[in-house]
Amino acid sequence: MIHSVLIFNTSGIPRLTKFYTPLRSASQPLISKIFSLVSSRPATLCNFLDAPELQALLGDRIGDEVRVVYRCYATLYFVFVVDTSESELGILDLIQVFVESLDRAFENVCELDLVFHFDDVHHILAEVIQGGLVLETNVEEISDSVKISSQARKQAFQSANPLALGSGSGPRSSAPFGWLTTRLTGAGAR
Repeated sequence: MIHSVLIFNTSGIPRLTKFYTPLRSASQPLISKIFSLVSSRPATLCNFLDAPELQALLGDRIGDEVRVVYRCYATLYFVFVVDTSESELGILDLIQVFVESLDRAFENVCELDLVFHFDDVHHILAEVIQGGLVLETNVEEISDSVKISSQARKQAFQSANPLALGSGSGPRSSAPFGWLTTRLTGAGAR
């Protein structure tokens, strides 16, 4: 089972934290410990490690062994905390799928995309993982689902927003302040 998904920058500031199991205490000591474990490892070592010291910080429902599987892309660490029932190579592939899905949504994802579009990032993660279990690994399916929900959200916003210029789907298709724009431009002025 996947217990948490974390994204850090190289300074240790978390940009995404998602926990699928309840924690025993606050999340900040756990996040700091995971970052110190991951950031201190040389790039020549493998991308997963056993972390028995995290057991005291994680919840009661977690088994004996906890593994940290991570991947560093440019200035971001993508970290998954899993138990021993998960395949480390499978999780590395899942990280790759998640990053490719983010790249498709944001066209070269960067740290600012994670900060300013956190709701989209959480939506993409929810398309990949639900309740600590993997739902989808096909990047095309994830991308299509994200596009469809984004279009539906935009249409709902436009139809609910009375000030959306020319986007109403009702009988009134002109801009809500059309009378003002005609006066300002001189059309109909005396």
